[in-house]
Amino acid sequence: MTKSDAARRVVVTGVGAVTPLGMNVADNWSAMQAGTCAIGPIETFDQDDLKIKIAAEIKDFNPRDYLSNKLILIADRYSQFAGIAANEALADAGLEKPISDGNRAAAIIGSGAGGLKTMDTAYRDMYELGKKATHPFTLLRFIGSSAASHVGIEAGIKGPTFATCSACATAAHAIGILYDYIRHGLVDVGVAGASEAAINYGSFRAWQAMHVLSPDGCFPFSKNRNGTTLGEGAGILTLESLEHAQARGARIYAEMVGFGMTSDAMDMINPDTEGPMNAMKIALEDAGLSGSEVDYLNAHGTATALNDSNETKAIRGVFGKHADNLSVSSTKSMHGHLLGSGGAVEAIACIKAIENNFVPPTINFQDPDPECDLDYTPNVGKAREVNYAMSNSFAFGGLNAVTIFGPPPA
Repeated sequence: MTKSDAARRVVVTGVGAVTPLGMNVADNWSAMQAGTCAIGPIETFDQDDLKIKIAAEIKDFNPRDYLSNKLILIADRYSQFAGIAANEALADAGLEKPISDGNRAAAIIGSGAGGLKTMDTAYRDMYELGKKATHPFTLLRFIGSSAASHVGIEAGIKGPTFATCSACATAAHAIGILYDYIRHGLVDVGVAGASEAAINYGSFRAWQAMHVLSPDGCFPFSKNRNGTTLGEGAGILTLESLEHAQARGARIYAEMVGFGMTSDAMDMINPDTEGPMNAMKIALEDAGLSGSEVDYLNAHGTATALNDSNETKAIRGVFGKHADNLSVSSTKSMHGHLLGSGGAVEAIACIKAIENNFVPPTINFQDPDPECDLDYTPNVGKAREVNYAMSNSFAFGGLNAVTIFGPPPA
């Protein structure tokens, strides 16, 4: 594989994840390999009159097991997840805190929704309980850039530090931006991804009104699919230039080789085919790859009727005959729809697939749909050679972001 310019190569040296499947990458990957389902009845709040009563929750979470008291005091649940995942990603990369040259580092950590738990509590305090004021740290907790700020402060990162916000494409955009910053020399190392904690009463009332949540479960690409299932958690990647990683003797998991992003410019809700197709094509062109070189594709795969059939058409439009040789899966069937953080957790699934030559399954696959006719790795994961893997993130508003990862440089 060759690049068309002299840009620096970018590698993945650390990964961190907090999801309903586990509080670290090892537990998440083991659960994915086993086809574990983390979706079940909601336990973390009273559903009152909700019609949707299932989610993929992180249960029995005690932030004191993972974080400093200071961060617990001023951080929303979503920022706490981000802090745990970032700590793992940095430690996994062998980077001590504070980072040695903070001016040459970045922290780009987004959220599609920010501190919704904090806002839900504040609104109930004011409008239901009649309290005269909210908690004094309400503002600090709910702003969408707080996770990036907390991680940057904890890690001593003094370079670009901010959040992305693009609904379900948030993490993929964050990763793509850091990738671009590193390969063009703005920084040498950084952490990127996203975090979400949107499982609360107010959020569910909003999602329920959209009629996109399933009351039964998450069945991506299956004929009986009837909506997505919300999850929560965070995914963070440590990226750095190849030279920087080699100079410090870092272990390299994979190389990030391509990134593409587009907008449908069509509709806030209904997906288009052209936008996703172009994002995948741009990512392949950026990577210097032909479609036939991609072995595994982690699909956006939300289990909504329109998304799954539309994504299938887009994949066939890009990969042509090779689409029948692709291994595809939607890990959302296991960990739920992690909203903005999904693109990072699913990118980590791609990286682990390359490392282990194993494709995680799409569980809950029951009845084939004529409009969804790819190999979705139904119900059971499988061993196969995986050299290059693509991750799709397609968001409300027609916002598309695609990342591609390959083997560590020889």
